[in-house]
Amino acid sequence: MGRDGKRFKAATQAIAPEKIHSLNEAMAIAAKGSGVKFDETVDLAVVLGVDPRHADQNVRGTVALPHGTGRTVRVVVFAKGEKAKEAEQAGADVVGDEDLITKIKDENWLEFDKAIATPDMMRSVGKIAKILGPRGMMPNPKVGTVTNDVAKAIGELKAGQVEFRVDKAGVVHVGIGKVSFGAEKLIENAQTVLFALDRAKPASAKGLYVKNVAVSSTMGPGIKVDPAETKAA
Repeated sequence: MGRDGKRFKAATQAIAPEKIHSLNEAMAIAAKGSGVKFDETVDLAVVLGVDPRHADQNVRGTVALPHGTGRTVRVVVFAKGEKAKEAEQAGADVVGDEDLITKIKDENWLEFDKAIATPDMMRSVGKIAKILGPRGMMPNPKVGTVTNDVAKAIGELKAGQVEFRVDKAGVVHVGIGKVSFGAEKLIENAQTVLFALDRAKPASAKGLYVKNVAVSSTMGPGIKVDPAETKAA
């Protein structure tokens, strides 16, 4: 614990806590990591001026990161017949129908990151909604994971598509890559997410939409980013 504390303190001292950085400056700092021996994930946190209690201000969507996430995404597909074969050919890690649902329900099997379902399977998948929902794994047509085009959905998830969703506190957290990506790729990934959030601004949102932005590596401190850099061209 002592070593981690000293490392975090040293990383914190390398930045001015109250300084607002440009996106380029912030990513240059984040890309240095915090001195740990593993490849840290870089996280983007955005505080939005919305009230998630209102359905029309529940900001949510998906975006494909140009350089991926740096993670291997394990995808399961709930499908039958030809769609199941299509999913297997497209590279799904696990494909099943009622048998897969039973395995998740009875054995609490959750060795995957994302789930896709064909529309005809959703009534059955609803049986495990209480298991998948809280973990952010429940297929949803709004983010393209309930679809008959399973090959496309698998390809997008494997290539680095990420989902963003505002939490109860009005904050969106998105992993935008690894420290090893370097500043340039992290900047491009961050811009892609920020511009997607800008385009997703609810019509009912009043006042300042993007209040605060920060980036951080897994074990590093938060680095404040100028909110003015969040608007799409």
